[in-house]
Amino acid sequence: MLNHVSVGVRDLKAARRFYDAALSPLGYKCLADGDGYLGYGAKAPQFWVLSSEHPVAADTKSGLHICFDAASRKAVDSFHEGALKAGGRDNGKPGVRPDYSDTYYAAFVVDPDGYRLEAYTSQS
Repeated sequence: MLNHVSVGVRDLKAARRFYDAALSPLGYKCLADGDGYLGYGAKAPQFWVLSSEHPVAADTKSGLHICFDAASRKAVDSFHEGALKAGGRDNGKPGVRPDYSDTYYAAFVVDPDGYRLEAYTSQS
């Protein structure tokens, strides 16, 4: 259904460090790097990070949440670890989420601008 998603950030260099570390374990890399933007994806950019003077204010009650597919539990674990090392905050350690399903394995982080992110796999 979705072709791409864009988020605005205050510090594009800090965002690059964070997203390179968090998304690399999931098989996503920066495929577009220009004046004021970064585009991440596996084959084509689908997640855009834009330099913005007024990014969406961090609000844990807004419902805004972005989930990335992961190929394995190890990739989810590495997403979480990389995100925390690169300035993200823990928002749910890697593990099975039985409330969703017995095979729903995910980890949750908050990026330096306050966006809530998740990596998910159904692989055992």
